[in-house]
Amino acid sequence: MAVLTIRDVPDDVRDALAHDARERGQSLQAFLLSVLQRQAAFGGNRQLLSEIERELSEGGGAEGDAPDAADLLEQARPEGRGGGVGNPGAGGAG
Repeated sequence: MAVLTIRDVPDDVRDALAHDARERGQSLQAFLLSVLQRQAAFGGNRQLLSEIERELSEGGGAEGDAPDAADLLEQARPEGRGGGVGNPGAGGAG
């Protein structure tokens, strides 16, 4: 695993993050890891949506019998990368 360091975090930002972590019963490190995991998952979702949009525009759009976009996203997610729509995966609150 990689180690990340963030320098020059303002005290008020650090305090707000520590408060959120305590509210969830997590260490600051565990809380921040869950935030990063959610952000990475959202980035993957944006990429999938962009690919779907590109394919639809190249194909002239979706027909009436096209599958639901949420189902396509769920099928495209790698195993173990988080839950379905409305379930942010590891880290809890979303």
